[in-house]
Amino acid sequence: MSSISKSTLTFLKSLKKNNNREWFTENKPLFQAENEHFVSFADAVLAEMNKFDNIETPTGKKSVFRIYRDVRFSKDKTPYKNHFSASFKRATKLLRGGYYMHIEPNNSFIGGGFWGPDPKDLLRIRKEIATDASELREITTDKNFINVFGGLQGDKVKTAPRGFDKNHKDLDLLQFKQYVISRKFSDKEVLDPNFHKKAAETFNAMLPFFDFMSAVLTTDENGIPLYEN
Repeated sequence: MSSISKSTLTFLKSLKKNNNREWFTENKPLFQAENEHFVSFADAVLAEMNKFDNIETPTGKKSVFRIYRDVRFSKDKTPYKNHFSASFKRATKLLRGGYYMHIEPNNSFIGGGFWGPDPKDLLRIRKEIATDASELREITTDKNFINVFGGLQGDKVKTAPRGFDKNHKDLDLLQFKQYVISRKFSDKEVLDPNFHKKAAETFNAMLPFFDFMSAVLTTDENGIPLYEN
């Protein structure tokens, strides 16, 4: 089953209204069926992605996140997520950037980028931007990039990052703590039989951004490769 079923969205709506262990236990066979549908959808997306990128994640099943929430450090104690989600990892140290998809009634999106970058990686990205932000500007202001993603997204520091000039001409890019991009989809779009292809097309549109970041994060400040091919 390569598409998202209407029954999947119906299940998630019911789960949101009945997010407790008693209801979930009674409806676990339904969850298992819908989870398998989502795994099949992830397999279909993965097959499309392997046509344009080298993906390390071997199967849709390996990409899918558990629906059980970790509530240990959360004020929200509901035990289950109200969505299905999956992520795909690019292969080798030379290919950077993570792919993510999130299916939830009225809140589905395809995303990717650097959600929680390692402090060393974040510093390396900022130093590259401080030296020359022209290539990143060109990528993120490209007409196709804007049409698909709207622009670069992510949390920001309020002023300038430590060690960087608060009057730098590219301060708006330096302030990011995350470098992510995403595209929202309506329930109607999600239920389209070819949505797995649309999801893959959205991931494909991330490649110029990923390729730039990969080049930065696999070289030092002098452009010398950090890893062997």
